[in-house]
Amino acid sequence: MSRVSRFLVILFLGGLLGAGAFGVSGLGQSPTTTTAPLVVEATTTSSTTTSSTTTTSTSTTTTTTTVPKGSVLIHGTGDVALDPVYIPALASNGYDHAWSGLNGLFLADDITVINLECVPSDLGAALDKTFTFRCPTEGLPSMAANGIEVANMGNNHSGDFGKEALVDGRQQLIEAGVAPVGAGKDAYEAGEPALFEVNGWKIAVIGFGGVAPSGSWYATTSSPGMRSGDDTPSMVRAVEAASAVADIVVVTIHWGYELDTTPRIEDIERAEAMIAAGADVIFGHHQHRLNPLEYIDGKPVFWGLGNFVWPHNSVPSATTAVARVVVNPDGTLDACMIDAFIATHGRPEITGEAECGPPV
Repeated sequence: MSRVSRFLVILFLGGLLGAGAFGVSGLGQSPTTTTAPLVVEATTTSSTTTSSTTTTSTSTTTTTTTVPKGSVLIHGTGDVALDPVYIPALASNGYDHAWSGLNGLFLADDITVINLECVPSDLGAALDKTFTFRCPTEGLPSMAANGIEVANMGNNHSGDFGKEALVDGRQQLIEAGVAPVGAGKDAYEAGEPALFEVNGWKIAVIGFGGVAPSGSWYATTSSPGMRSGDDTPSMVRAVEAASAVADIVVVTIHWGYELDTTPRIEDIERAEAMIAAGADVIFGHHQHRLNPLEYIDGKPVFWGLGNFVWPHNSVPSATTAVARVVVNPDGTLDACMIDAFIATHGRPEITGEAECGPPV
C-alpha cells in the first residue's frame, strides 16, 4: 500500500477519554481533565478504500450509507537505539543507515511501532548506570521519514538522562512527527494512547514499561516517568479506556528478562489480563533475544522482538524479526514474523518473506 497523504493532528482532548480511566492504584485521585496530547493520524492509501459515511436528506427521509472498512497493515519491532556513541555507524553513515536494509517496508504500511531504547532529547546528564543511551534530536526526523509512526518510551532507558530529558524527549518526538507512548509528565500522559484513523478503523497504540531500574522511574500523578508494565490492574484500566475509543488496541510493552527466549508466567498472566480488557495485539521487547509469536484468545502476542537497530554483538542477539499484523476488513487478524538480521552494526536487514495467516 503506497502512501498518498499523511498528516499528524495534535488534539488536546481534555477529559474526553476520562482521566480517571488512566488512574494508577495507590496514586490518589485523578484530575478532572488532562492536557496530554493524543496523536491522530489520517492515512489514505492507493490500494484500499477509506471508510466514509454519506448522508442524503430530504424533507421526509434521511438515508445513511456506510462504505465497508478496508485493511490495515501494522508492523512492530524490538529495541531501537539511535545512539551514535553506542553505534558509531550512525555517526559516520547518517541516521538513515538504520532503516536502509528494510527495502521501504515501513513506508509501505499504515502504522509502524518501535521500542525507542534511548532518550530522544539533548537535555540532562547521564545517570549513574551501566548503559545510558541518548538519541540526539537531529536524528529524529529520519524516523518519521522512514515510516515510523509510534515510539514506545516505556522502557529502562527512557530515563537515562533524568526527568527533564524524558519530558522533553516526548515533545521532541511529537515535533518530529512520531507519536510517543509509554512515558510522560505524569501517569495520565504516560498512559494516553496514540490514536489513528486508517481505512475506516480507529486504532489505539498504548505503551508500558515493566523493566525499571527503580520505582522512581514510574510516573505518578505528580511526577514524570514511564507507565508501569508491572501493575496489572493499572494496565487493564488503561487498555479498557483505549478500547472504549478505538476498534483495535495495540500494546507495546517492555517486559521479561534479558536473554530469555520464552515468556515467563507473570508476563503470560499480564497478557491474558490485557487481552481480556480489550487488547488485540501485543508487541513485547527487552529480552535482546527473539521470542515466539503465540495467540491468546485468537489475539497475536509477540513475546519478544529482540534487538532491531542495535550493534551486531553475536549471532543470537543479531537474529531478529519484524512483527506484522493485518487487520482484515471483517475485523479478523492475520499475524506473522518477517525474519531479519543485523549484519552490520545498527542496520537490520530483511531476510525472510511475510507469510501471514489467521491463528492456527
